[in-house]
Amino acid sequence: MIAALGLLLGIIAGLVFAPDVPLSLQNYLPIAVVAALDAVFGGLRAHLDGIFDDKVFVVSFVSNVVVAAAIVYLGDQLGVGSQLSTGVIVVLGIRIFSNVAAIRRHLFHA
Repeated sequence: MIAALGLLLGIIAGLVFAPDVPLSLQNYLPIAVVAALDAVFGGLRAHLDGIFDDKVFVVSFVSNVVVAAAIVYLGDQLGVGSQLSTGVIVVLGIRIFSNVAAIRRHLFHA
């Protein structure tokens, strides 16, 4: 309940304040969002499997975002930022779809 309320308040705050992302951080925003979604779907899967731990979720959420951003930053420094960004998106996308498939199997008992 508290998580849903926090999500709702975050969405409302984002719509009301419409923050601008600095130009220097715009390359990292999509990566951070996909990394956060990976943690969220992983947490939902863990909840449905009965093994959810809030500390593990927070560490996973923060570490996913930090590691993904660090990989993209390293790629930018090496001049291959778009290739590493694509790699991060592909890997996290596979994880997201895997978690969604497990959630679907759990919900529909298939």
